[in-house]
Amino acid sequence: MKKTLFIFFGITLILTSFIILTCQDNVPVAESTETGWAFPYFEKVDSLNPILQPAKELIFQDPISKELVHWEERNVLNPTAVVRNDSVFLLYRAQDINGTSRIGMAVSIDGLRFNKLPEPVFYPDNDSMLEREWNYKKLEGEKANSETCYFCYFDGVEDPRIVESPDGNYIMTYTSYDGKTARLSLASSPDLRNWDKHGLILKDSIHENTWSKAGAIVAELIDDRLVAKKINGKYWMYYGDTSIFMATSEDLINWEPAVNEESGNRIAVLNPRMGKFDSRLVEPGPYALYKEEGILLIYNGSNAANFNDPKLPKFTYAAGQALFDKSRPFELKDRSESFFIFPDKPYEKVGEVNEVCFVEGLIYFKESWFLYYGTADSKIAVATYDNNN
Repeated sequence: MKKTLFIFFGITLILTSFIILTCQDNVPVAESTETGWAFPYFEKVDSLNPILQPAKELIFQDPISKELVHWEERNVLNPTAVVRNDSVFLLYRAQDINGTSRIGMAVSIDGLRFNKLPEPVFYPDNDSMLEREWNYKKLEGEKANSETCYFCYFDGVEDPRIVESPDGNYIMTYTSYDGKTARLSLASSPDLRNWDKHGLILKDSIHENTWSKAGAIVAELIDDRLVAKKINGKYWMYYGDTSIFMATSEDLINWEPAVNEESGNRIAVLNPRMGKFDSRLVEPGPYALYKEEGILLIYNGSNAANFNDPKLPKFTYAAGQALFDKSRPFELKDRSESFFIFPDKPYEKVGEVNEVCFVEGLIYFKESWFLYYGTADSKIAVATYDNNN
């Protein structure tokens, strides 16, 4: 009898192991790249993630409505990061209950544990950008009602990306959203807290109403600062959230999109790929990093409903890497075959938008790289890479 039981439990153990291994084969794994130009991996800080979550107790008097709002009650997401005075400053998108986005700030001495400022540092205001950043329905006097129309009143300032200018000012690209059209915009600051809005990136009459997002300026690492880099006498920016396009500037404030002279159409430099994790769309992540091998662009990709990467659910956001020529920033030299970070934690898989790791902040701090990203459009997490390992 004992021998029979032993055989039974032995067979059960073998079958259980086979099932586990079979199931594991179907679980996607973030692939490290074998190229010398890309980051080989980033390790999620599971002991602390998510490092930022919404705080219902934070209150702000909105300058437009004059009402007190719980300005990050709903979500925090999509941060950028800057190293300043031996501290990390995280500027992140925060949404109130009706979906208005403002940009908050949190500060850390180790890049992992952050203290939030009680009020946003950047927000829609009674200024020249009001009609671009405040929902057109609210401008017409309609009262927001999230119970009858969940997304009707979304608006605000979204998804910041920051680099330093050579003179020490900070240049921030961000999205202005009026409830209908997203428009890539720009602001500058001497101290990360007091900002001047400079208007739309695509300000010419042909493109001013074109849906545009995600401005990643080419920058070079100087000590622990990411400083905008001129190439052939111009600054360069990657932008877009379908394909990725380019714009150039002589002063970091006024930008010109790269267009086909014959057709007048904007020129795409990176496109979605059938059968890959980025089959639905591609969108820049943080700034683009100028380095010896070329210009490294970490980008976000979304998995299409069909002709996609079967290892990921449809519409999953995961991140890849691309390398452009450092003297011809529009010329693609290489591209990772697969993603290096993807949603595999509960807070990345379920939230306002499911299955999202959206990378947007990257710094070099205390001899390590810190990558900050939004999770399921609801919280914020961090992953690290030690250059010396």
